[in-house]
Amino acid sequence: MILQEYYIVYPDGDRQEIEAPLRVNQVVDLNGRPLRPSWPAPRIIAYRIYKVRTAEETGYLRHFFYAELLNMEQLESYARFGV
Repeated sequence: MILQEYYIVYPDGDRQEIEAPLRVNQVVDLNGRPLRPSWPAPRIIAYRIYKVRTAEETGYLRHFFYAELLNMEQLESYARFGV
């Protein structure tokens, strides 16, 4: 039996276990939960997943999702156009 674990890796190198897998270019909140293009708060800390890495160890398959911080311009563009 192989256990799968998912981690988000923040720009400063910290990592946090998350519940479900993510995909490249997906925008997530501070806790690694996917964001919809139109959220209620215009100012929010958001990250974009730019890289995915998988590491296999005995009994574990660990997926690492690397995140980059979005600046205000990128965040506004995402809120308007979903890109």
